[in-house]
Amino acid sequence: MRTDGAGTATRFAFSTLGVPGMPVPEVLRLATDAGYQGVELRAHPEEPVHPLLGMRERAAVRRQFADAGMEVLAVAGYPRVAAARDAAGEAGAAQELTELVLLAADLGARFVRVFPGGGGRPAAEAEADAARRLAAVAPLAADRGVRVLLETHDSHRTGASVGRILKRVGHPGAGALWDVLHCWLGGERPADTHAALAPYLGYVQVKDVASAEDTTPLPLGAGRLPLADVLAALGNGSAPGGWLCWEYEKRWYPAAAELPALLVPGRAHLRRLLGAAPAS
Repeated sequence: MRTDGAGTATRFAFSTLGVPGMPVPEVLRLATDAGYQGVELRAHPEEPVHPLLGMRERAAVRRQFADAGMEVLAVAGYPRVAAARDAAGEAGAAQELTELVLLAADLGARFVRVFPGGGGRPAAEAEADAARRLAAVAPLAADRGVRVLLETHDSHRTGASVGRILKRVGHPGAGALWDVLHCWLGGERPADTHAALAPYLGYVQVKDVASAEDTTPLPLGAGRLPLADVLAALGNGSAPGGWLCWEYEKRWYPAAAELPALLVPGRAHLRRLLGAAPAS
């Protein structure tokens, strides 16, 4: 297995977006049986883990992960940090970010995922608001041992656009999540994405689709996303800390194949690509 520059073996995670509503014990059994080392938890009220969870329930989830030898890689939240907001919305967004950071810390998660969500706003305004909001929550995140990661998504789907925001933030409590689909949809080459995000990168979300017009999730290697180029761009086959996370969007595409049967071959595909990726 490839290692990163610090000698850390590449580790594999998957998002619970691929197994909507699955109870935590079942998620852990699935991850263990399929040879994964971590899970990205979708933090939404329709899921077992979300910001309204009480302290006793949080402690139970953390204990279940620890007993399974599994990591909570991230809490995937839905704040849109580049969105236009009035005063009430601003306060609500700050509270949402704070609650996600505290949830992640209570679960022992490394990261919180957030979206840009700038819509059609002028880029300068959207990026200024995103940088300000991330800068406001970054010290709390760092103090709790968490990083808030801005995903390459929607209004800022490329590494270049997310990198501009994070350069303005300038705090280690904020970073980037590289979603390979959205950078590809944005027409950005993996080498260019990596160059833009390298100073900020938390981890990489991998996935596969048939085309830009049909983004129904496919097994890894069955579609058109340049996963080999992504791993080659990373140089050593892994993001900092060694994590590659498969985000299979079953929740949004209910007719897609069930994820559990795909996990083992998906991990095997990534390991084959890692074996082919050039060492740094």
